[in-house]
Amino acid sequence: MPEDNSVKILFRFYSDILEEETTETLLAEIENKEYGYYKLSGIPFYAPKIATDDIVWAEYNEMEGILTYRKTVQPSGNSTIHAIILDDGYDINAICKFLDDMGCTSEKFNQNYFALQVPANIDYFPIKRKLDELEKEGILDYAESCLSEKHEYKNISFGN
Repeated sequence: MPEDNSVKILFRFYSDILEEETTETLLAEIENKEYGYYKLSGIPFYAPKIATDDIVWAEYNEMEGILTYRKTVQPSGNSTIHAIILDDGYDINAICKFLDDMGCTSEKFNQNYFALQVPANIDYFPIKRKLDELEKEGILDYAESCLSEKHEYKNISFGN
């Protein structure tokens, strides 16, 4: 029987979205157990400055009873975008499908909030253009919670 390579890692951080100290638990795969290196496999819903496929260092915390994030040791180049639907009449599924069709991966938290992963090999320019357009129309608001260096040069606003 193959060994389960999945673990849960606890992240503690101040959330600008929630405006309070909070935690989030993310799934990861063991990259190097001896060094405490793990590769994130889930899209963070709130945790800032991390993205899917980042290699992180985590240690087991006796008091928490779980692996706890210490630092990112190798960024993946992926970006994480958090978005909230402001217009209740707008279908979150349509937005997520459109972004998925552009090569991104999205996960819904509920009917108004989703997290988006922009892979390192995807051009962020058309995605940002669409997000800015939806924001300008009052349909959604978004935050570039983890914008990788691969996408930063395209971090321009189309709303002005």
